[in-house]
Amino acid sequence: MKTLPTLTLLFYTLAAPLIAEANDAAANCRDVNIGVVDWTDLHIVNGVAKTLLEELGYKVSLQTEPATPQVFAKMEARDIDVFMGYWTPAMKPIAQRYYTDKSVQTLTENLDEARWTLAVPDYVYDAGLHDFADIAKFADKLDGRIYGLEQGSSGNAAILDMIKGNAFGLKDFKLIETTERIMMAQVKGKVRKGEWIVFMGWAPHPMNQNYAIRYLSGGDDYFGKDYGAAIVNTSVRAGLAESCPNLGRFFENLTFRASVEEEMMDQVSNGFVPVDRAVRMWMHANPQQVSAWLNGVTTIDGKPIDPAAMAADMELTLGR
Repeated sequence: MKTLPTLTLLFYTLAAPLIAEANDAAANCRDVNIGVVDWTDLHIVNGVAKTLLEELGYKVSLQTEPATPQVFAKMEARDIDVFMGYWTPAMKPIAQRYYTDKSVQTLTENLDEARWTLAVPDYVYDAGLHDFADIAKFADKLDGRIYGLEQGSSGNAAILDMIKGNAFGLKDFKLIETTERIMMAQVKGKVRKGEWIVFMGWAPHPMNQNYAIRYLSGGDDYFGKDYGAAIVNTSVRAGLAESCPNLGRFFENLTFRASVEEEMMDQVSNGFVPVDRAVRMWMHANPQQVSAWLNGVTTIDGKPIDPAAMAADMELTLGR
């Protein structure tokens, strides 16, 4: 007959593999590669994720790519684990094949208040440019240009489709492909001079607070209904949530409101505050949101955490 100590030892011997698998450290989940495209809103949500994950013991790498097609290709190759900037329906043509072959999956919707379509300053709108069908009427005032984002972006692809197909009479227009920062510098300069411009506009973004802009109607076939209303999703490489359940729970929890993102984005874009400092300042002032993001989440080693204490500590660690 086995004694109690012997039975106890036998239990822990048999249970050890199960206990080890109960946390992400045992599953080699410590290194987390997050996909980045140079958009201010994506820098903010990635900054929140990186800050909290590092507090939990993960090692986070932010991998910058030229545009979304490269991000999805690297998720398929398992070089990127997470991408928090999958906008639907606009990016479906880019992402569809990765979902079809099941190399990428959507973990959650992280923002449902997004918008993504062409926009103009209010004085341009007031002068008669209300709709996609109006753009060609004002070709001279617009210098025959539409300002887009980085080459390969889904927004640019939609604009190029319009130009190629002569939709709305745009065959003679030229798409200016550039970065968000350069595009917004163009908007700033044109608005300051009262000049005309049509450009890619979206929310969340500080442009909605800093400039009086209007979104154009009529682009439903290219950017979706209701002035390009969109949902932003968190996409992950196949199997991530199953092999790293704590990481999966964290990214399922990490959802946002447009006003929250824009508050932090304004600090970065207009207050010249570094992203890591902006997100720490916001989390320190909003411990209840930190608690929601970390609900049911542990450290990488499976230890419990105190989200309120973590948020309070953000002020002490701003200099990191």
